[in-house]
Amino acid sequence: MLAINQLSIQFGSKQLFKNVSVRVHPGEKIGLVGVNGAGKSTLLKIMAGVKHVDDGILARSKNISVGYLPQEITAFPPGRTLFQEAETAFAEALSLQKELDQVNQDLGRIPPEDPGFADLLHRQGDLQHRLDQSDIFTMESQIERILLGLGFSQSDFSKDSISFSGGWLMRLMLAKILLAKPDLLLLDEPTNHLDIESLTWLEEFLQNHRGAMVMISHDRSFLDNLTTVTWEISLGELTVYKGNYSKYLVDKANRMIIKRAAYENQQAMIDQTMKFVDRFRSKASKATQVQSRLKQLEKIELIELDETENSIAFRFPPSPPSGRTMLEIEGLHKQFGEQPVFNNLSFSLQRGEKLAVLGVNGAGKSTLVKILAGLIPPDSGTIRKGHNVAISYFGQHQAQELDPRFTVLETLSHVNNEMSVTQTRSLLGAFLFRGDDVDKKVAVLSGGEKSRVALAKMIATPANLLILDEPTNHLDIQSQEVLQEAMRQYDGSIIVVSHNRYFANSFVSKVLEIKNSHGTIFDGNIDYYLHKTHAESAAAPPKSAVAPKSKPGAPVQEKQTKKGKESRKLQAEMRQQKNREIGPLKKNVERYEQEIDQLEPRKSQLEQAMADPELYKDQDRFAELNNEYTALGRKLKKTYADWEQDQAKIEAIEARFAEECEE
Repeated sequence: MLAINQLSIQFGSKQLFKNVSVRVHPGEKIGLVGVNGAGKSTLLKIMAGVKHVDDGILARSKNISVGYLPQEITAFPPGRTLFQEAETAFAEALSLQKELDQVNQDLGRIPPEDPGFADLLHRQGDLQHRLDQSDIFTMESQIERILLGLGFSQSDFSKDSISFSGGWLMRLMLAKILLAKPDLLLLDEPTNHLDIESLTWLEEFLQNHRGAMVMISHDRSFLDNLTTVTWEISLGELTVYKGNYSKYLVDKANRMIIKRAAYENQQAMIDQTMKFVDRFRSKASKATQVQSRLKQLEKIELIELDETENSIAFRFPPSPPSGRTMLEIEGLHKQFGEQPVFNNLSFSLQRGEKLAVLGVNGAGKSTLVKILAGLIPPDSGTIRKGHNVAISYFGQHQAQELDPRFTVLETLSHVNNEMSVTQTRSLLGAFLFRGDDVDKKVAVLSGGEKSRVALAKMIATPANLLILDEPTNHLDIQSQEVLQEAMRQYDGSIIVVSHNRYFANSFVSKVLEIKNSHGTIFDGNIDYYLHKTHAESAAAPPKSAVAPKSKPGAPVQEKQTKKGKESRKLQAEMRQQKNREIGPLKKNVERYEQEIDQLEPRKSQLEQAMADPELYKDQDRFAELNNEYTALGRKLKKTYADWEQDQAKIEAIEARFAEECEE
């Protein structure tokens, strides 16, 4: 339905695309990935027709409709309410309806014997048929469903569309695209301005979308749950992988083992050739051979390793010692004007605990973390910091507070004198500042680059409690995973606001949900929170039965017998419910344990085989065993993680039912 043919673009010395050719087939759901600056957004603009290329490079099937969501906000004309602006997605159908209304009026004014009557009758039938094929008759219900799904409220429908902030206008743009039901959706970071509830709704909506999709997203869970094909842009080339993002990582790792071996072999051959040239360059008898080998080198197509090959990792320094309790929040209240943000909010945070703060946009997440960081005061309530608690805070405004006179490297060096230059460069490399980038002045950085410097600065600040507000907004997936792993290993406490489920899920142990001005704590990660809240919304609690009044003079023993029977019946129902919830999880745990029992011995066998020096003489056999060992290691790591996750869910369910039985 759409094809790119031999696309080449160069900016200065950088080759953005080298003869890229690729096709989108009907129904495909494609994830477009690559490091920042690889050209993902540029390719999407070309496919959308926003960025023009030479004739013949972009080809589209006839009559296909394309919906494109850019990262930049499109201005909306004033004078339309939110609902009216959403209605413009049905502009063609509304125009047909308007014309049909006019035709109907004309038919009522002229007699049937008029020469134009037959033409109007024919036009009426054509318009009616086209309208029957459209969704105009369910337009209002569709608009309402999608606007509510993306987080708008009924009271927003009558507000002027230009009165909304940038993030909400992006949601309106997305709503109009979804309402138009294009044959091909092109989405550039559609989750950037969504909270978890809206993100989950969008994910479910797109799973049912019948058209094709190409999407850029730094939310790994979003890509995993939606995509069936992955396009990777790296070093100007586009490689197609079958499967979602996680499958792409496995396939890419296997491909890179082969490519890395070929690269090393080529480099060894080049090195050997250059040694021959340097040795015999001055000898006339070898001049012909020297020139022949130099020409051979010129004809070689050099193998380049991907940017992601230069993987960077860092770890937080040990956090300063503190007391057992980090924070105690009691009766916290905050409101702006007449609008309450949260009422009577109470919770505590212990040493080493990592808490995610979730809720819809506007629920008060950013307000809460600013209060906890001491940036704004609460209206009432108490916040008690534990012994020797040192807080380091990251919020979007930190980027504006950087000193523009210093370089990126100097900015971090001023924060922590104990970090070596190598450690500082490693930390900056994790946030995409590599090579000469660290010598750039803060004054010349983009907004996204300044945010990354501010995040690195926060991490370099010695602390035992990190408070972060949307730390992944300007990070690609590779940088997110570096930060994610560092946070998982961090021995201090963390409070994080993030709509990126995959990022926070692996290291948080508690979730604080802010909803309707109240806070609720969930002991578990984000997967547990989503499972719990989805289960509660799917199964609304039944109305409590009112016990019938006893007849006057009924024996006390009869009442107690009935009560005993009801109690036993209730306990039996609770046991059945508990078994229904735990049963599938126990089966999973047993399956994981069986897999581990099979994988661990094979891993030991491979380690013994690869320790034998004779193996390296047979490169094919070594490559085969190395591939198996790498894949097996990933499989074991995932199986252990799945086992721990389901085991934690079982323990949480058992604890919940134990509490209910006590009640």
